[in-house]
Amino acid sequence: MKNYLKTNIAIVYIVLCIVLWSLIPTFAKIAQSGLDHHQYLFYSSIISFLSIFIVSVYEKNFKEIFSYSKKIFLILFALGFLDFIFYLLLYYGYNHANGLEVLVIQYMWPIFIVFLSLVILKESFTKRKFFSILFGFIGVILVITKGNFSALDFSQIDVLLIVMLGSFAFALFSVLSKIVKINATNAVMIYFFSAILYSIIAVGSFSSFVIPSSKDWFSIIINGVFINGISYLFWIKGLQSFDASKVAPYIFLTPILAAFFLILFFNEEVLAIYFVGLAFVIVSGLISSFKRKRNI
Repeated sequence: MKNYLKTNIAIVYIVLCIVLWSLIPTFAKIAQSGLDHHQYLFYSSIISFLSIFIVSVYEKNFKEIFSYSKKIFLILFALGFLDFIFYLLLYYGYNHANGLEVLVIQYMWPIFIVFLSLVILKESFTKRKFFSILFGFIGVILVITKGNFSALDFSQIDVLLIVMLGSFAFALFSVLSKIVKINATNAVMIYFFSAILYSIIAVGSFSSFVIPSSKDWFSIIINGVFINGISYLFWIKGLQSFDASKVAPYIFLTPILAAFFLILFFNEEVLAIYFVGLAFVIVSGLISSFKRKRNI
C-alpha cells in the first residue's frame, strides 16, 4: 500500500510537470520576447534558481547542501550542464530550422530515455514499453504535422542533428538524475545555479548582456518560476519514485496539450487529426499503465 501511494504521488508530479511544459508554446507566442536565446536562458535560469532556493529554504533543506561532498557537486554540475545544453541546442534549432521539424526531433528524448534506462539503469525492456513509445511518437507526429507528412522535408539535417543531440542530452540528464540520492529540491537548485554559470559564459562569448524590458520580465518570471522552475522539481521527484522508461510515454501528452492550449487561447483551427493523435497517446499511456498496475 505504501509503494502504491508513493507511485500515485509520483504520477501526480509527472502530470503537473506535463501541464506546465505544455504551456511553453503558448507563453512563447504571447511573450514575443526581444531577447535572444542566450539572454533569455540566462535570465530564466536566474529566476528558476531563486524560486527553487525559496522552496529549499521553506522546506528547511538548504543547510543540507553544506554536507555534500565535492564528488556530489561535480555530478550535479555535470547534470546541470546536460540540462543547459538541451535548452541551448533546442533554442538554436528553433532559430535556424522549420519549427515543425524541430518539434518532432525534440520529442525523441522520451524514446532515448527508454534505451538509456535499459543500458544505464538496467531497467527491463519489454514489448509493452516498445509499443507504448511507438504509439506515443506516432501520436505526436500526427498532431504536429496535422497529417501532412509532406510538410517535413528535413532539408536542414545539420541543424536537426544538433537538436537531436540536445534531446539526447536531456534524456541522459533525466536518467542519471535517478542515480543522485540527495534531496530533490537541492539537486534542482544546483542544476539551475550551474546553468547560470554556463549561461554567463555563453552570453559573454556569443551574445551580450542587456537589461530586459518590462514585457520581457513578465515572460522571464513566468517561465523561470513555473514552466522551467517548479516543473523541474516535479519532474525530478517523479523520476525518483517511478521507472524512467515508464514515465516516457506520458511525456507525449505534452505536445498534444500544447496544441489544445493554442486552440483554446488563439482560436486556432481544430482538426480531426488532433483527436486521432490523442487516441494514439492515450493508448500509449494505457499500455504502460496496465504493466505498472500488474506489478503492484
